[in-house]
Amino acid sequence: MATLRKAYAYSKKKVTPYTRTSKRRQKSFIKMVPAQKIVKFTMGKVQAKDKGKLPHRLTVVTTEKVQLRHNSMEACRQFLNKKLEQEFGLQNYVFHIIPFPHHIQRENKMITGAGADRMQTGMQLSFGKSMGKSAILKKNAKIFVLALENQKAVIFARAEIKKLKSKLPCKIRVDYEKVLKKKISK
Repeated sequence: MATLRKAYAYSKKKVTPYTRTSKRRQKSFIKMVPAQKIVKFTMGKVQAKDKGKLPHRLTVVTTEKVQLRHNSMEACRQFLNKKLEQEFGLQNYVFHIIPFPHHIQRENKMITGAGADRMQTGMQLSFGKSMGKSAILKKNAKIFVLALENQKAVIFARAEIKKLKSKLPCKIRVDYEKVLKKKISK
């Protein structure tokens, strides 16, 4: 498996979304679409959220335009889901990943070192091969949403989200809101 380039090679670049794949192989520039690394987009007990048992919401929001790679979202998902499951069990939280990575990232491989100039074509035909997927996010776009049971859970989740900052290529902010139950009148 090829090694990944650092996130700054992609994350802050201005880019147009590239998702084009064609049913006809000749018309498709990208022959292979990389596999999705995010295994689950929703974790926890969704029914509890729907019934109003999880009124506290934390939303992780990006404060800048960024490309968020699917492997960094999966790393965040695994870390946060493991911590929440250990602390509260599966019944007392819901964790959603909001963006879906559609953009296909390409890489023009370059050989470095002595004699490399005789072994490659350089920028000639430099479209590149697909290396991964990413979600292109605008400023103030939601990344993760957590629904939690009580204030103690909110404090714990905020502390764990602070640890996620090193896994994300952008600055984030955590928004809090309390969702009140709606009474159904007959």
